[in-house]
Amino acid sequence: MKKLYILSALCLAAFSMNAQQVTANVATDASVAATVPAETLKLKETEYNFGKIPQGKPVTHIFEITNTGKTAYKLDNVQASCGCTTPEWNKDELIQPNATAKITVGYNAAAEGMFAKNITITYNGNQTKTFMIKGEVWKTPATSAPANEGLTDLKN
Repeated sequence: MKKLYILSALCLAAFSMNAQQVTANVATDASVAATVPAETLKLKETEYNFGKIPQGKPVTHIFEITNTGKTAYKLDNVQASCGCTTPEWNKDELIQPNATAKITVGYNAAAEGMFAKNITITYNGNQTKTFMIKGEVWKTPATSAPANEGLTDLKN
């Protein structure tokens, strides 16, 4: 019986110590959330599908972003997940509140197959926003189609 009381007391002590830790973590998480700045960049679209594109034919798409904040800022960086994707933007442009800016993203389509590439925008010092391009590159024939011999039969 004594063992049962001791075991119960140990379980109760362990439970109350764990509850105090959880409460402390919740308080810490709330203070961190209060210091994170509000998100002020809105993308018109977060994903673009090029569909099927021929190999060796580069493609581009323009993404539109809007500053939904109360202060103007520049885009600090726009970084693609690999070298086959190239984002271009006006690095000196100050995006005013409620104004829009454009990011042109190019894909070189050199490798055959499906692709999905992420592009990350860094703005306002430490905030980030990610969007994606995707599609499928199909291999173009090495030579043109052979002459159709039956075409002369149709003309007669």
